[in-house]
Amino acid sequence: MLLDERIWSLFKCHWRQTLTYWSVFFSFGLCIAFLGPTILDLRCQTQSTLQQITWVFVSQQFFLLVGSSMGGLFKKTLKSSLLALFSCTLVISLVFAIIPLCHHVILLSIAMGLAGKAMGVIDTVANLQLVKLYQKDSAMFLQALHFFIGLGALVSPLVADPFLADDNCVLGTNLTTNTSSPSDLQHLRSSLAGHGAALHNISHYHLYTEGVVVTRVSYAFWIMALINLPVPAGVLVLMYHERLLPCSKSSPRLLDADSSTNPSGDTDQGHGSVFVCCNAAKLRDRPATFFIIHALGGAILFITDGIIGSYAGFVYTYAVSPPLLMGHKMAGCLDSVFWAAITAGRLASMYFSYRYRAPRLLTISLVGVILVQCLLLIFYNSSVFLFIGTCVLGLSISSVFPSMLAFTEDILDYKGCATTVLVTSASTGEMLLQLLVGSVIHSQGSYSFLLCCAIASFIGFCLFLLLLYIQYIHRDHHTDLSQSINIKEMAKTGEP
Repeated sequence: MLLDERIWSLFKCHWRQTLTYWSVFFSFGLCIAFLGPTILDLRCQTQSTLQQITWVFVSQQFFLLVGSSMGGLFKKTLKSSLLALFSCTLVISLVFAIIPLCHHVILLSIAMGLAGKAMGVIDTVANLQLVKLYQKDSAMFLQALHFFIGLGALVSPLVADPFLADDNCVLGTNLTTNTSSPSDLQHLRSSLAGHGAALHNISHYHLYTEGVVVTRVSYAFWIMALINLPVPAGVLVLMYHERLLPCSKSSPRLLDADSSTNPSGDTDQGHGSVFVCCNAAKLRDRPATFFIIHALGGAILFITDGIIGSYAGFVYTYAVSPPLLMGHKMAGCLDSVFWAAITAGRLASMYFSYRYRAPRLLTISLVGVILVQCLLLIFYNSSVFLFIGTCVLGLSISSVFPSMLAFTEDILDYKGCATTVLVTSASTGEMLLQLLVGSVIHSQGSYSFLLCCAIASFIGFCLFLLLLYIQYIHRDHHTDLSQSINIKEMAKTGEP
């Protein structure tokens, strides 16, 4: 009961900030999931080819990585963090609103680049601020934070679905549809949902680029813009409550105007952008284990988020290929099952992260990922087990990112660049590992998709075991250093 009361009292002290950070991650999820289902309608709107429209995915992913690496620049004060979140969530609503006005693929790529950069900043800043608020109690709140990504990712396709074209949305000059059937279009939509990485398998489909455009997808984007508008409004309300706006009644409150400062007076806590983290002055006199922990934590999330991106991107391609040859509609459900399982897993992990320490949760999750991948390799010709394995994989891998973030920051006593490094590494892994798996599938066949994910999960678990070992060395070094400092201080004061 003491721990329950303590955590509840912490939440009551910071509930406004906590709910705000959760809501901006809903905005993040809303933005990250809409592109796959709507990509064919956007192709029609821009009258571009399939090859051209995939640059939209590249633009979003690249600038998401840029935003993640730069997000730490906005964390020095609560005002700068909230101002960044307000700007980014407002940009996302504006991008939703102007996407229907982008009738050229270059304009659409620029808009998605802006959205991607905003998403990257949100990802870093919200994680950083929650870790600062709760520190050793942050695991449960980080699980909830990442649950809201899944919630937004589930809402976005549901909003878009009623407005998607059931038939070809560019009619030829004679106002007749082209040769592609609705079944072919469903296959294209599901294949492109994985960030366009499976384009080589579908590029033989002929789609008109000139003619009459008939699509209602604009309404979906305007609805999502309205759904997202309360998020920047909520950030603005929090800034007003914290007296960080010029129109506030008085100056910032003395005690919590800048809640990013810690009791020791270290306002920076070592956090910043990736470039600030590489500052030689900040890295001087750090033990080797300090750098190894950052590298291992980033590598683990590079792999696990890469697995998430690769599985979501290619499970449909695997399901419709031999030996399964699953129907397009049934195979199209796999991606939804996977993301639903991830969302449910993060919801359940809110409780488990309160009951159990992060290393135990990470061990169970990573072992679960390996077991599922091995079983998928064994029962590779079973459609039923593919659905079961997809669900269990989503549940197992769902809590890895927030648990690893809380665990790494705890090891480094919240004085490293762990959050920025881990968020940037995860974004990089999701982009690069997906491209690597896609090229392997293209050259070696669909079965290599499962093999690549299994090998990556083994590597990730081995790196985690190495991280546990380095953790003990780092803490022993930290203990010895503290004892040495205490002895020197005692010697100066003449105490026995």
